[in-house]
Amino acid sequence: MKKQLLFPLFLFMGSAVTAQESSHQEAASTRILVAYFSASGTTAAVARQLAAVTDADLFAITPEKPYDAADLDWHDARSRSSVEMNDPQSRPALARTCDRMSDYEVVFIGYPIWWDLAPRIVNTFLERHDLKGKRLIPFATSGGSSITHSVLSLKQLYPDLDWTEGRLLNRADEAAVRRWVGTLGL
Repeated sequence: MKKQLLFPLFLFMGSAVTAQESSHQEAASTRILVAYFSASGTTAAVARQLAAVTDADLFAITPEKPYDAADLDWHDARSRSSVEMNDPQSRPALARTCDRMSDYEVVFIGYPIWWDLAPRIVNTFLERHDLKGKRLIPFATSGGSSITHSVLSLKQLYPDLDWTEGRLLNRADEAAVRRWVGTLGL
Protein backbone atom coordinates (compact mmCIF):
# COMPACT_ATOMS: atom_id res chain seq x y z
CA MET A 1 0.00 0.00 0.00
CA LYS A 2 2.77 2.44 0.88
CA LYS A 3 4.47 1.84 -2.48
CA GLN A 4 1.27 2.78 -4.29
CA LEU A 5 0.99 6.07 -2.36
CA LEU A 6 4.64 7.00 -2.80
CA PHE A 7 4.65 6.63 -6.58
CA PRO A 8 2.04 9.38 -7.17
CA LEU A 9 3.86 11.55 -4.64
CA PHE A 10 7.16 11.17 -6.55
CA LEU A 11 5.33 11.85 -9.80
CA PHE A 12 3.86 15.06 -8.35
CA MET A 13 7.20 16.17 -6.90
CA GLY A 14 8.92 15.47 -10.19
CA SER A 15 6.43 17.55 -12.15
CA ALA A 16 6.79 20.44 -9.66
CA VAL A 17 10.58 20.41 -10.10
CA THR A 18 10.18 20.24 -13.88
CA ALA A 19 7.80 23.24 -13.80
CA GLN A 20 10.30 25.23 -11.69
CA GLU A 21 13.16 24.34 -14.03
CA SER A 22 11.07 25.28 -17.06
CA SER A 23 10.17 28.64 -15.51
CA HIS A 24 13.83 29.28 -14.65
CA GLN A 25 14.91 28.35 -18.19
CA GLU A 26 12.35 30.73 -19.68
CA ALA A 27 13.64 33.57 -17.51
CA ALA A 28 17.25 32.71 -18.34
CA SER A 29 16.49 32.57 -22.05
CA THR A 30 15.21 36.15 -22.28
CA ARG A 31 17.18 37.60 -25.14
CA ILE A 32 18.64 40.98 -24.23
CA LEU A 33 20.38 43.56 -26.36
CA VAL A 34 22.33 46.53 -25.04
CA ALA A 35 22.28 49.10 -27.86
CA TYR A 36 24.21 52.27 -27.16
CA PHE A 37 25.59 55.42 -28.68
CA SER A 38 28.82 56.74 -27.20
CA ALA A 39 30.68 59.79 -28.44
CA SER A 40 33.61 59.74 -26.00
CA GLY A 41 33.64 56.17 -24.66
CA THR A 42 31.91 56.87 -21.34
CA THR A 43 28.56 55.38 -22.33
CA ALA A 44 30.34 52.49 -24.10
CA ALA A 45 32.06 51.51 -20.85
CA VAL A 46 28.72 51.43 -19.00
CA ALA A 47 27.12 49.49 -21.87
CA ARG A 48 29.83 46.82 -21.71
CA GLN A 49 29.33 46.52 -17.96
CA LEU A 50 25.54 46.25 -18.38
CA ALA A 51 25.92 43.60 -21.09
CA ALA A 52 28.20 41.55 -18.85
CA VAL A 53 25.78 41.75 -15.91
CA THR A 54 22.74 40.80 -18.03
CA ASP A 55 24.51 38.34 -20.35
CA ALA A 56 23.31 40.50 -23.23
CA ASP A 57 24.55 41.14 -26.74
CA LEU A 58 26.09 44.53 -27.49
CA PHE A 59 25.28 46.79 -30.43
CA ALA A 60 27.08 50.09 -30.93
CA ILE A 61 24.85 52.74 -32.51
CA THR A 62 27.43 54.35 -34.76
CA PRO A 63 26.99 57.27 -37.13
CA GLU A 64 27.79 56.82 -40.80
CA LYS A 65 30.15 59.78 -40.40
CA PRO A 66 31.99 59.56 -37.06
CA TYR A 67 31.98 62.59 -34.79
CA ASP A 68 35.30 64.36 -34.27
CA ALA A 69 36.22 66.78 -31.48
CA ALA A 70 35.01 69.82 -33.45
CA ASP A 71 31.66 68.08 -34.11
CA LEU A 72 31.18 67.59 -30.38
CA ASP A 73 32.03 71.15 -29.31
CA TRP A 74 28.76 72.13 -27.69
CA HIS A 75 30.09 75.67 -27.11
CA ASP A 76 30.08 76.19 -30.89
CA ALA A 77 26.55 76.76 -32.23
CA ARG A 78 27.79 75.67 -35.69
CA SER A 79 29.23 72.35 -34.51
CA ARG A 80 27.60 69.25 -35.91
CA SER A 81 26.18 68.16 -32.54
CA SER A 82 24.75 71.63 -31.87
CA VAL A 83 23.14 71.82 -35.30
CA GLU A 84 21.62 68.32 -34.92
CA MET A 85 20.28 68.97 -31.44
CA ASN A 86 18.77 72.31 -32.47
CA ASP A 87 16.80 70.55 -35.22
CA PRO A 88 14.20 68.14 -33.80
CA GLN A 89 13.85 66.56 -37.25
CA SER A 90 17.56 65.78 -37.59
CA ARG A 91 18.26 62.06 -38.02
CA PRO A 92 21.98 61.37 -38.50
CA ALA A 93 22.59 58.37 -40.74
CA LEU A 94 23.60 55.09 -39.11
CA ALA A 95 26.71 53.20 -40.18
CA ARG A 96 24.70 49.96 -39.81
CA THR A 97 21.49 48.56 -38.40
CA CYS A 98 20.93 45.57 -36.14
CA ASP A 99 19.96 42.74 -38.47
CA ARG A 100 18.79 40.45 -35.66
CA MET A 101 16.44 42.79 -33.78
CA SER A 102 13.67 40.20 -33.94
CA ASP A 103 15.82 37.94 -31.70
CA TYR A 104 15.48 40.25 -28.70
CA GLU A 105 12.73 40.72 -26.11
CA VAL A 106 14.47 43.39 -24.03
CA VAL A 107 16.52 46.25 -25.47
CA PHE A 108 18.53 48.59 -23.26
CA ILE A 109 19.05 51.93 -25.05
CA GLY A 110 22.13 53.83 -23.86
CA TYR A 111 23.29 57.33 -24.68
CA PRO A 112 25.02 60.41 -23.31
CA ILE A 113 22.70 63.29 -22.43
CA TRP A 114 23.00 66.09 -25.00
CA TRP A 115 21.05 69.29 -24.40
CA ASP A 116 18.93 67.40 -21.83
CA LEU A 117 17.92 64.87 -24.51
CA ALA A 118 19.08 61.68 -26.18
CA PRO A 119 21.31 62.51 -29.18
CA ARG A 120 19.36 62.57 -32.46
CA ILE A 121 21.14 59.41 -33.65
CA VAL A 122 19.19 57.52 -30.97
CA ASN A 123 16.01 58.67 -32.71
CA THR A 124 17.44 57.34 -35.98
CA PHE A 125 18.08 53.97 -34.32
CA LEU A 126 14.58 53.81 -32.84
CA GLU A 127 12.97 54.70 -36.18
CA ARG A 128 15.05 52.25 -38.25
CA HIS A 129 14.21 49.18 -36.14
CA ASP A 130 10.96 47.40 -35.38
CA LEU A 131 10.82 47.65 -31.59
CA LYS A 132 7.11 47.02 -31.04
CA GLY A 133 6.48 44.34 -28.45
CA LYS A 134 9.96 44.72 -26.97
CA ARG A 135 10.68 46.10 -23.53
CA LEU A 136 12.87 49.20 -23.89
CA ILE A 137 15.01 50.29 -20.95
CA PRO A 138 16.94 53.56 -21.36
CA PHE A 139 20.18 54.32 -19.56
CA ALA A 140 22.41 57.35 -19.87
CA THR A 141 25.56 59.11 -18.80
CA SER A 142 25.80 62.83 -18.27
CA GLY A 143 28.07 65.60 -17.10
CA GLY A 144 25.28 67.33 -15.21
CA SER A 145 21.79 66.56 -16.49
CA SER A 146 19.40 63.93 -15.19
CA ILE A 147 17.87 61.29 -17.47
CA THR A 148 14.31 62.40 -16.70
CA HIS A 149 13.67 64.84 -19.54
CA SER A 150 15.37 62.66 -22.17
CA VAL A 151 13.21 59.65 -21.24
CA LEU A 152 10.05 61.77 -21.16
CA SER A 153 10.90 63.05 -24.63
CA LEU A 154 11.49 59.53 -25.99
CA LYS A 155 8.19 58.33 -24.51
CA GLN A 156 6.37 61.28 -26.12
CA LEU A 157 8.01 60.73 -29.52
CA TYR A 158 7.48 56.95 -29.47
CA PRO A 159 4.34 56.34 -27.38
CA ASP A 160 3.60 52.96 -28.98
CA LEU A 161 6.77 51.44 -27.57
CA ASP A 162 6.96 49.66 -24.20
CA TRP A 163 9.21 51.90 -22.10
CA THR A 164 10.54 50.99 -18.66
CA GLU A 165 11.85 53.74 -16.39
CA GLY A 166 15.48 54.53 -17.16
CA ARG A 167 18.53 55.16 -15.04
CA LEU A 168 21.44 57.56 -15.12
CA LEU A 169 24.59 55.45 -14.68
CA ASN A 170 27.36 57.98 -14.12
CA ARG A 171 30.42 56.33 -12.63
CA ALA A 172 28.33 53.24 -11.81
CA ASP A 173 30.38 50.27 -10.69
CA GLU A 174 29.36 46.67 -11.33
CA ALA A 175 27.61 46.39 -7.96
CA ALA A 176 25.44 49.45 -8.72
CA VAL A 177 24.59 48.11 -12.18
CA ARG A 178 23.68 44.71 -10.64
CA ARG A 179 21.44 46.39 -8.04
CA TRP A 180 19.60 48.34 -10.74
CA VAL A 181 19.23 45.31 -13.01
CA GLY A 182 17.89 43.39 -10.01
CA THR A 183 15.00 45.86 -9.75
CA LEU A 184 14.00 45.29 -13.39
CA GLY A 185 12.76 41.73 -13.01
CA LEU A 186 14.87 40.34 -15.83
